[in-house]
Amino acid sequence: MTVTPIHIGILNLMHDKVDTQRRFQHVLAQSDFPVKLTFLYPQQHYQGRPVPELVQRISQPLVLDELDQFDAFIITGAPIEQLPFDKITYIDEIHRLIDRLNELNIPQLYICWGAMAAANYLYGIDKHQLPSKLFGIYSNHLLQASPLLAGLPDGFLAPHARYAELDHQQVFNHPDLVLEAVTPGGNLFSFRARHHPQYFLFSHLEYGREALTKEYRREKNAYPDREYAKPQNYYLDPIHMRGPQFKWQPAQHIFFDNWLHLVAHRIQAKNLVKE
Repeated sequence: MTVTPIHIGILNLMHDKVDTQRRFQHVLAQSDFPVKLTFLYPQQHYQGRPVPELVQRISQPLVLDELDQFDAFIITGAPIEQLPFDKITYIDEIHRLIDRLNELNIPQLYICWGAMAAANYLYGIDKHQLPSKLFGIYSNHLLQASPLLAGLPDGFLAPHARYAELDHQQVFNHPDLVLEAVTPGGNLFSFRARHHPQYFLFSHLEYGREALTKEYRREKNAYPDREYAKPQNYYLDPIHMRGPQFKWQPAQHIFFDNWLHLVAHRIQAKNLVKE
């Protein structure tokens, strides 16, 4: 019997767009569920200038009237967390996208900056700058049971890479949000909405073994005169940045498999209602 793939739209806002697409193609193919991925870009981001040839070749423009083709949707991180939301040229398009996803009741996974922007828009959670970049592999402690964290032990390892954070206490106190896991320092790993299929992930769980090294080198090459912290708890030889360890691979597999199970269950339930 032919199984219809789960069709997932991914708004790719990351700097390394090709690597990002490869990462999501890899992590979402590890489950038993077949998937079809469509990568998209925000049209407002290129308003008044040509869309780069690479972006056109590997992705499609975001068209809000076509969102009903998707079974689920992901908004990735973006290297803009130090900017206020109102300074992002395409923030209105992001807001309209979120509104439309909610109208269609499509399951949403927001990652890093995508999670910050969505939680700020939907629930008024404030963003603030961290004293220094949270960068490396950290343990994460479970606060509440979660279908997407099922199977993960308390203290599971995951990569974090960001300069900003949402207000932890606002998330904890919000009646419509469930804070699920944090680092020992109180930085967010994830929370979810109580009444909507919205999930907010602050770890870059989609990253592969070399991704933190690539991120460090990309920033260092862009501004060679600046000092950048090396990723913590990552290398076998941290002084020479050798031997990156893929400590979060178990969490990566479990998390994305759980999310696809959740999406598949919603598709099945929707089909039963139609019948």
